[in-house]
This record gives sequence, C-alpha cells and structure tokens, in this order.
Amino acid sequence: MNLNMNTEKIEITQTRQWIKDIIIGLNFCPFAKKEFVNDAIHYYVSSQKKLKSALAEVIEQCDYLKNNPTVETSLVIFDQGFKSFEQYLELVDYANDLIIDSGFDSVFQLATFHPDYYFEGANFDDAENYTNRAPYPTLHLLREESLTRVLSTYKNPENIPENNITLAQAKGSVYFEQILKSIKHS
Repeated sequence: MNLNMNTEKIEITQTRQWIKDIIIGLNFCPFAKKEFVNDAIHYYVSSQKKLKSALAEVIEQCDYLKNNPTVETSLVIFDQGFKSFEQYLELVDYANDLIIDSGFDSVFQLATFHPDYYFEGANFDDAENYTNRAPYPTLHLLREESLTRVLSTYKNPENIPENNITLAQAKGSVYFEQILKSIKHS
C-alpha cells in the first residue's frame, strides 16, 4: 500500500465517524460498539483499482486477522477503486469465492458497504439502502466464530435487518445524505 499517510488518515477518520454516527449511533449493528470502544477494529486503506490486486489485499487482511487474534474485525476501505457499484459487486462475488478457495470459509465472512449501495428491488433513493451505505467502498471481514457467539446471546437477531430498514425509512434519505455529506466534508 503506497499511500500518503494524510490520505489514509482522512479515510480512516471518516470511516470511524460513519461507524460512530450511523452504525453505532442508530444501532444498525448492536455488536459494533464494543469492538469500536475496545479499538478491536483494524482499518486498512487500499488504493487498488484492479480486481486481482484488490483480492490479494483482501486475503492479506484475512491472514492479518488470523495472525492477530486480539483484532476482532477488519475493514478494507477502497479510496480509489470500485466506485461503480457494479464493479464493487463483482469484487464482492470474487472476494467471497476467494475466501472459500483460500480455506477461510467458516472462518471469515464479508459484510458489504458502498456509497451507492442499493438493494435489489429497491429504488436507488430509498432510505433502506443507507443501512449499507458508507463513505467509501468497504469490505468488512468478520470472524464467524465471534459472530456466532454474539448472535447466540442476542434476542431475535434475525430481526436486525428488518429493524434497521424500518428505522432508516423513519429517518428518511435526506437524514442519511446530510450525515454522509457532513462526514465526507469534515
């Protein structure tokens, strides 16, 4: 990763603010606050624009998590590439396949976030899309073992996505647009 440290810091700072304001602030992920407060999230900024190079970095982050058990999760933040949502979805498909092919299935799984994220069947401007919109294209590597453990202690975890959509719709698209705009311009 050949990045100017100032650029990297800005993207990490903005991503951390997004986690604080939206993911934790609206309780989109009821498990994020603990890891955020405990500084157990690894932030990795990738300047890759090419699929093959980006996938290599995703696997490097899997290795990083494997070798650093005190780090709970890793966010791979793409500052240059995969700005097109369609290109990003291609990256997600290949990354999921590569995780399996590399023997990391049942070890790690991906959560996906993108500035232009939209759910199949939803209109682009629907508020529900903001449950997965982030300042940058981001792949979130989660430890499956930890996820299984925490989900077993949470009452009705299957309702989390539906609850998030309901909350997002109540807040409205303008609310999220303003927060994300504020984060990107901070």
